[in-house]
Amino acid sequence: MWTATILTLFPELFPGPLDASVLGRARGQGLWALETVDIRAFSDNAYRSVDDTPAGGGPGMVMRADILAAALDSVALAGRPVLALSPRGTPFTQDRARALSAGPGLVAIAGRFEGIDQRLIEARGIEEISIGDFVLAGGEIAAMALVEACVRLIPKVLGSPSSAAEESFEQGLLEYPQYTRPKTFEGLEIPAVLTSGDHKKIAAWRREKAEETTRTRRPDLWKRYSENGPIRRGKNKDA
Repeated sequence: MWTATILTLFPELFPGPLDASVLGRARGQGLWALETVDIRAFSDNAYRSVDDTPAGGGPGMVMRADILAAALDSVALAGRPVLALSPRGTPFTQDRARALSAGPGLVAIAGRFEGIDQRLIEARGIEEISIGDFVLAGGEIAAMALVEACVRLIPKVLGSPSSAAEESFEQGLLEYPQYTRPKTFEGLEIPAVLTSGDHKKIAAWRREKAEETTRTRRPDLWKRYSENGPIRRGKNKDA
């Protein structure tokens, strides 16, 4: 079973939104599992502190390598990668989410304070990963985003395989605009092509709008798409 283990100072924050809607139903059906490890349980002092002042001086506190190592060593990795959520990490992408969803799961360290002692990252071969160019108070929300992005790609979680096939990033483009009833909203109509019943024209319109949106909003993606063309994926035999 695909399993996510989160090392955190705030295990009470989980499962949180990961237990809602399709993700919660999928967990209840045994399609994936979630575990938390309370880092403070491995503290070596009566105050249950897990941090200390930065070597060399400076503001804030740093999470201690020895305490985090004890917490991490209590986890059966079972071939799962260990990821530390960090704004200085490798950017997390849809491709990475797809690759992780195809494996046995992941172990995520939700850091706090000024970060994690670098020696733990080096000693345990931990990969730092970022969900965006911004800073949060801690890694818990980032860990939830990471897990959700992976879990929704596990076969049978979304129900219909086509639900994920036409999303943003799946073909190297952002998704086309979506519409539904009512036909008229505050003087704005659903584009006529979408109610024409002509599936060929609808597909062409959606492709045109996806390209237009990507070109104007994400020139970095558009450059890659223009140079390499659509991303080709094989059919998932489990879908």
